[in-house]
Amino acid sequence: MPERTTSAREVARRLGVSHTAIQKAERVGRITREPDGSWDIDRVRRDMTETARPGGSPLAPPMEATALGRLTIARLALRVEAQRLALDRSKGRLMDIAAADARIDEIAGAMRDAVLNWPARVSGQIAAQIGAEPHLVQTLLQEHVAVLLNDMADRFEGRAAPR
Repeated sequence: MPERTTSAREVARRLGVSHTAIQKAERVGRITREPDGSWDIDRVRRDMTETARPGGSPLAPPMEATALGRLTIARLALRVEAQRLALDRSKGRLMDIAAADARIDEIAGAMRDAVLNWPARVSGQIAAQIGAEPHLVQTLLQEHVAVLLNDMADRFEGRAAPR
């Protein structure tokens, strides 16, 4: 036989919730009294558990046990991630992709120019060390540098990041 009581305070005490929680749950229709006006404690416990907001009631099942709980956890995780990104942005740890692309292009252009100018700068020194004609050394270095740069351009051409 189900355990019954006529006192809402007794129901609250047995369930481990406040008297006002029982009153509020009855007022909004989460729980109801028996036709004789008494409370069936097992039915009240079951109804309160089924309608409890995850994380908001001692009777609620664990957050991950219900669809609402999983959605609540996912929403919280998204909010935390957004806050982390905002913090990283404010501390300068994140950079706009257009700005990053522009900076990479600037650095790559400077490196390309330095490599292209290198044969003219060192060909005289190399020619003196090996006893060769400076113009021939410069021409050979420029040809090999051009091949190297073309190979690198071909290698990176297919690796552009999708936008």
